Amino acid sequence: MKENAAAELEDINQRIARRVAALRAGSGLSLDTLAARSDVSRSTISLIERGETSATAVVLEKVAAGLGVALAALFETERAAPGPLMRRGEQPQWRDPASGYLRRNVSPPDHPSPMRIVEVEFPASKRLVLEGAGPHAVIHQQVWLLAGVMELAHGGQTHRLEAGDCLAMRLDGPVEFRNPTRKPARYAVVIANEPARLAGRT
Repeated sequence: MKENAAAELEDINQRIARRVAALRAGSGLSLDTLAARSDVSRSTISLIERGETSATAVVLEKVAAGLGVALAALFETERAAPGPLMRRGEQPQWRDPASGYLRRNVSPPDHPSPMRIVEVEFPASKRLVLEGAGPHAVIHQQVWLLAGVMELAHGGQTHRLEAGDCLAMRLDGPVEFRNPTRKPARYAVVIANEPARLAGRT
């Protein structure tokens, strides 16, 4: 079991490595420029691109913001048979080494759509703060709680979500996710990412 878990972790780290490197190259950004945009050190980004570190959700979200994409974009991968259907067995999942929350990319990565769906299992009594999108992208997000209770703080307001509730927001600042209960929560996140504006590439 431990060997399988280690292999899966290595696989997802390599997938993230390839995606970050490809997105950076596609945007024409140097390591130094991405480091400045994301407020993540050049050495850390280099380690991520080599698959030599298990970066946390906080760090990866900063890198995604610097690239002008949603965090979900870092877990996408090319498929042997692209198409509009994404089987559950194909859906990549990743666990944050800091908070322990588990996210699964549900949407087909190769279908031309501005929307993506992510499923999240959030552990009991845990808290996570994500910085939100940077100035290089406009990202809209809706959180639909499927089970449990979550508290989300954004834009100076705290919202308590119970099963069935849905919260819409624009990711223009920090978002705090907190599970105030002793039971895990599960929710779906629908993300719409407008095209990034990466003027002044270097």
